[in-house]
Amino acid sequence: MPILHARAARRTLFATLGAALLTSQWPAAEAADAAGLADPVKKDIAMRLVSSAENSSLNWKAQYKYLEDIGDGRGYTGGIIGFCSGTGDMLTLVELYTEWDADNPLATYLPALRKVNGTDSHRGLAGFPAAWRKAAKTTAFRRAQRHERDRVYFGPAVARARKDGLGTLGQFVYYDAMVMHGPGTDAVSFGGIRARARRHADTPADGGGRRTYLNAFLDARVWAMRQEAAHRDVSRVETAQRVFLKAGNFDLDTPLKWKVYGDSYEID
Repeated sequence: MPILHARAARRTLFATLGAALLTSQWPAAEAADAAGLADPVKKDIAMRLVSSAENSSLNWKAQYKYLEDIGDGRGYTGGIIGFCSGTGDMLTLVELYTEWDADNPLATYLPALRKVNGTDSHRGLAGFPAAWRKAAKTTAFRRAQRHERDRVYFGPAVARARKDGLGTLGQFVYYDAMVMHGPGTDAVSFGGIRARARRHADTPADGGGRRTYLNAFLDARVWAMRQEAAHRDVSRVETAQRVFLKAGNFDLDTPLKWKVYGDSYEID
């Protein structure tokens, strides 16, 4: 997989905001897609869109077994959302998996994962890729991956988007940014990107137009991507998300056509 397909750092992990998903109010303009990514069909589309950028494939369900060091300084990257051994979320995932199934193929690697957290080291992880692939055949590990994806990335992104008055497309835009940049507050994490966007446009919840605000958010994200060599190809935004926005496809209705890193994709 090319370096440009790398996942960015998961800088700060925070607890689920799932309960907030049902508490937000949306402007009338968002009524048509009020369900947003809570709709299982739309959520699956979001997963496929992210997988096109993360794994060069629309088949996100085939990525549970994925694991490699892509040379981005974050150690091993693996699974359906790019959990990293150097950024904490892989460790949290394996700890959860072990809570659910103590006798699992990855449990013996927990001490090593704790030691390499925050580094790109593989020390103590000999045999880890094979063990990961073996674990990926189990229902418990696949469920743990989905749980952590939703708790750390999907749930918080959708909740924040709904509070900002954004529907399906906006929720996906936030989710994809959360996946790549992590849910931190520094300038190149999700919180910093959102803050940068809000300096240029109001969210719909604050009275701004959703097209204007989403363009500002995508501009802020492009800036953040260009701060890191591995992510300076911004086609993930410009030939995918910006295409949907320019078309006014706020519901992410199919058919969808886009390009990422020069590859073309379509969902009928």
